Amino acid sequence: MELVPTQDEVLNLLRETGALRDGHFIYTNGLHANEYLQVPLAMRNYQHARTLSVGLSRLLRANAELRAMIPQLSVVAPATAGLPVAYGVCEALRAHKVYWAENEAAGEPMRFRQFLKIEPGEKVLLVDDILRSGKKLTEMKKLVEANGGEVVALAVMIYQPNPVAADFGSLPLYYLAKLDALYYRDSASCELCKKGEEATQVLF
Repeated sequence: MELVPTQDEVLNLLRETGALRDGHFIYTNGLHANEYLQVPLAMRNYQHARTLSVGLSRLLRANAELRAMIPQLSVVAPATAGLPVAYGVCEALRAHKVYWAENEAAGEPMRFRQFLKIEPGEKVLLVDDILRSGKKLTEMKKLVEANGGEVVALAVMIYQPNPVAADFGSLPLYYLAKLDALYYRDSASCELCKKGEEATQVLF
């Protein structure tokens, strides 16, 4: 496997570890889809986590502007699935430090963990394991900027945009593989439902 794994290599790794599954899935937002991905299942294995983290960090290093920022570049992720990615990328990049944001209760806005504080003007790389809707990354971006930080790029292991995925404009987005899942807005429009395929409710 190359230092930056190919899309096929990444997808093979995800399938072998059970992180990527084909079938009929219903997400908590009501969308139906023909595939489901849970990156932490792949990252349970240290070598797989290392392969993915180093691969993503090398994509980032290829950008000369980002490479110049690395000694002062901090990594921010949502807890909990984003944390392994954040620490893996930070270690591989030799970036400055890691912050994380979380929801103290369902429905509440994300906030930094107690005693974590971004410095005004701090350069920030937002990371997560996967980008589907981009809701968490959008919320984190607002949180970083509200605390005086500057988001310079986004990085996720897998880009699997759904029909309502956020648009981050000119902000660079880095990922190891892109998945083009088939999404249906509800059971009435779902071709999988029409075929009578059994559905599995998934949490994320």
